[in-house]
Amino acid sequence: MSNEKQLNTIANPGPLGLLGFGMTTILLNLHNAGIIPLSIVIVAMGFALGGAAQIIAGVMEFKKNNLFGATAFTAYGFFWWSLIVIWNNPFKGIESADEKSMGFYLLLWGIFTLFMFIGTLKHNRASQVVFLSLTALFFLLAIGDFTGIHAIKILAGYTGIFCGASAVYNSAAQILNNEFNKTVLPL
Repeated sequence: MSNEKQLNTIANPGPLGLLGFGMTTILLNLHNAGIIPLSIVIVAMGFALGGAAQIIAGVMEFKKNNLFGATAFTAYGFFWWSLIVIWNNPFKGIESADEKSMGFYLLLWGIFTLFMFIGTLKHNRASQVVFLSLTALFFLLAIGDFTGIHAIKILAGYTGIFCGASAVYNSAAQILNNEFNKTVLPL
């Protein structure tokens, strides 16, 4: 089998990556919005679906020669794993994260996401909504940590719920449109 034919036999990993990102983002931002506590539910989802599923999707995107998808899913999968390490700090003698450090961490992710959003201007509207709302989420979270203003963190939480829901929608639309071979949910 030729290399090109082999690439076409790999399923689209995008819906898996979007689902992993979206569901985990919704859960974490239910916490940020003050609706649920930070618990093992969020940590487990971040490790499994937010982290591992997105990394798998990213590796599959590399195999399909999709630089954007490979970078996005792999980077955000490792974002979730790094966030779990930050929360649990398994390293003895290393200070736990303070709000200023978290602000810079989130700011860097916001800058990266802004560049990724620019890349979505070549993609469908649904992907643009995911990345634009994610950019806003990271910047709001960073501002919330830098200022300590709780209302900004709450606003970020609701922005994150919207962002996660838009990613879940994007995933569902891709799956259903593929299964029915027609536009069931517009992208």
